[in-house]
Amino acid sequence: MNSDQDKATAYWKENLRYLLILLSIWFAVSYGAGILFKESLDAIKLGGFPLGFWFAQQGSIYVFVILIFVYVRLMNKLDKKYGYDQ
Repeated sequence: MNSDQDKATAYWKENLRYLLILLSIWFAVSYGAGILFKESLDAIKLGGFPLGFWFAQQGSIYVFVILIFVYVRLMNKLDKKYGYDQ
């Protein structure tokens, strides 16, 4: 029973680590690129629009959707690693 508990604890620690990393990336993109660094990013144009504006309006949403797919892939690997993939 103890080994099952240890396995579950290790699983959730790794899961939380993935969540923290991915949410940090999303925060950096949405808050950093869309708000903090908007002025400097506006010097770059993307499709005729300033890059800071693009990140604030669409870029952070695209990054969030990509991070969802990355999370699903990471969790599938994690489930297989710990034997929770049945």
